[in-house]
Amino acid sequence: MELPFAQSERGTLGIEWELALVDRQTGDLRSVAQRILEAARAEMPELSGDDEHPYVKQELLLNTVELVTDVCTTVDEGVEQLRQTARSVMRHCEPLDVDLYCQGSHPFAPPTKQPVTDKERYNELIERTQWWGRQMVIYGVHVHVGLPDVKFAMPAVNALCNYNAHFQALSASSPYWSGEDTGYASNRSLMFQQLPTAGQSYMFDEWSGYERAVSDLMHTGVVEDVTEVRWDVRAVPRLGTVELRICDGVATLEEIAGLAALTQCLVEETLRTLEAGGSVTPMPAWYIKENKWRAARYGMDAIIILNEDGDEELVGDHLAKELDRLEPIAEALGCADELRYVERMAQQAGYQRQKKVAEMHDGDLRQVVLDSAARTRTSINGLAPL
Repeated sequence: MELPFAQSERGTLGIEWELALVDRQTGDLRSVAQRILEAARAEMPELSGDDEHPYVKQELLLNTVELVTDVCTTVDEGVEQLRQTARSVMRHCEPLDVDLYCQGSHPFAPPTKQPVTDKERYNELIERTQWWGRQMVIYGVHVHVGLPDVKFAMPAVNALCNYNAHFQALSASSPYWSGEDTGYASNRSLMFQQLPTAGQSYMFDEWSGYERAVSDLMHTGVVEDVTEVRWDVRAVPRLGTVELRICDGVATLEEIAGLAALTQCLVEETLRTLEAGGSVTPMPAWYIKENKWRAARYGMDAIIILNEDGDEELVGDHLAKELDRLEPIAEALGCADELRYVERMAQQAGYQRQKKVAEMHDGDLRQVVLDSAARTRTSINGLAPL
């Protein structure tokens, strides 16, 4: 089958931020997404019938909303658009005594007791995936980068796969699951990959290889259409983008900006390499898989595999070198400050802060949620990060 690839303006961005709704006093999840969505829709009288809100979206669970941007030209533009949408959503949260919360998972909520949005595709997902599907109390950040031609799609996917461990370690923020310390920095990543079309990306040299794979998945009933291919990195034909999906949820817009800047720079570097006659060499799939596990287990303490020769280095040390190398590209794209924020993220990832907060409060995981929600509120309001 053919998958027509839309043409996008080079380097443009789209950002998606999944947020839980939590009680301001207890930190418990609150299944009030429908009320938030209705209030947001009411602010836009131009919407009619079943039209969705353009920037506030429904998600699998009734405790979750997703904020999305338009197509943006810079990281700053995308982040500011998220900020304005989030401020509007926060106003609707006020009368419900609810806060916005984003980490890779909720640390103590029982996953199987969370109500699912009553929508056919969500009901079918749960029916098919059963116990694993009912575990999906997870939240993430996705970054799209526009590609001007389909010939860049697979190289861009392959290039980002080489950095899966870096993004996983930086964003890791799900050490707790159903009240238990899992021993992992990102339990979310290992949970999510249990779904049949989630997890590690398959890599192809040419677009035709991806088309064949999607055709096979559809023919055998694994997916109904290409949107159900939910790999860690994927090409999105209808948008003309490459999408990074591996990241755990992060609490602040500053962290989102860092992840988006790093993604945008790596994609732009890939395009420049190809235009200069070079090529992208993905690491062997088994190294990429091992790197993801190491980053999920150890976070910023992971020693990762760097190349097909099997050389290794602490992820933070390698990341610091990569940030220096990408600085000229970041300057050209107007995201140098955002890229440098990644250094701050590397000093204390979300899972590390959660552990610290839990230790300060004798293991009280409610305080972990409230701390993260406070950081999100502060960031949305444009105040200095906590």
